[in-house]
Amino acid sequence: MQATPPDEHIEQLGLALRSLFNISQVQSFGAPTPGVEFAGALLQDADDAYPQIRDRFAQLGYTAFLGQEGPTQIVQATQGVVETQPFNPRINLVLFLLTVLSTLLMGALQETNESISSFSDLLSIVIGMLTHPARLLPGVPFAFTIMAILGTHEMGHYVVARRHRANVSLPYFIPLPLISPFGTMGAVIVQRSPFEDRKSLFDVGLAGPLAGLVVAIPLLIMGLATSTVQPYSTEPGSFFEGNSLLYVGLKYLVHGKLLPANGLDVYLNPVAFAAWFGLIVTFLNLLPIGQLDGGHVLYALLGRRAWPIANLASKLLLFVGVLGFAGEFMGIAVLAQNFWSGWFIWGILTNVMMRPHHPPPLNDLSQLDPKRRAIGLFAIVVFFLIFTRMPFSASPVLF
Repeated sequence: MQATPPDEHIEQLGLALRSLFNISQVQSFGAPTPGVEFAGALLQDADDAYPQIRDRFAQLGYTAFLGQEGPTQIVQATQGVVETQPFNPRINLVLFLLTVLSTLLMGALQETNESISSFSDLLSIVIGMLTHPARLLPGVPFAFTIMAILGTHEMGHYVVARRHRANVSLPYFIPLPLISPFGTMGAVIVQRSPFEDRKSLFDVGLAGPLAGLVVAIPLLIMGLATSTVQPYSTEPGSFFEGNSLLYVGLKYLVHGKLLPANGLDVYLNPVAFAAWFGLIVTFLNLLPIGQLDGGHVLYALLGRRAWPIANLASKLLLFVGVLGFAGEFMGIAVLAQNFWSGWFIWGILTNVMMRPHHPPPLNDLSQLDPKRRAIGLFAIVVFFLIFTRMPFSASPVLF
């Protein structure tokens, strides 16, 4: 591959911009991918101009990026065009079925009356359930709730992405039996090409969380209504789910009490527990970092001004997680009870594996319309309503 595009390509790309972009400067570049940058100013609105630039450049074998550097607008032409890659839906189906089985198993284990005092006891019960599938039936309410929430969340992404003609895969569900009490790590959709503009970025990013909440909240209310308020135990090994403003509010709505309080809390049945997990999944996805759903939404709203916020949020996760670990391993109760060590894993994920800065869409000049901005503000309110400082704890924490 050549270090920079040949002169005839640069000339053809410049001609393709005629009537769409007033060129003031041209600069070619090489590694990692050869291309050309045209500086100047658009002659049309970005929403109207970009599709024409995109199609003209694609015919010449280049991908177009529209952005801004200071007061100057730029059009970058990068050699190569992302083409739709075929995928094998059988993989998606197999992972879906394995996740159904995994969540059924974990739901059934929560309902079993058999004594589990060692890993060999657990393994024996699991083998018994897998060899006698009827023993998995008690896990149906739990599994159905989780799969309904996760499935709706991911299909929200998928349907909206397809409406925007985005190149995405079907959902990949992630089974995680025995390791996770929920039997799954959730699901993901693979984006096979960059988002075209901020509107598609916003719509796809927000569709999943909102769709998931539409299912999770009614199921949570139903689960809470069929769960009982009981005294809680603080014996070693006790487990308490975290509280958000929305979750505490729904407990108050259903049971008429601010819980946990006075030694009482709701003893969650499988539907309520799975629906609570749905809220946690949605909250984690809405973190305003990288290519999480919240990262999509924040970049669509603020553009590159979102990067300092994402960077700060990812560093805070690491810092809070370190405090939590210090509290647990050094026996400092005030730290262990107020800082969740699990945030350290999320800090590593968002700082190292994912990177906090969201990449720009191909058309980074188009802005969101007032309706989407209003919905974006609503999404920020939703994030704070489901924000859960301590998702899991060994003692009850109100907020």
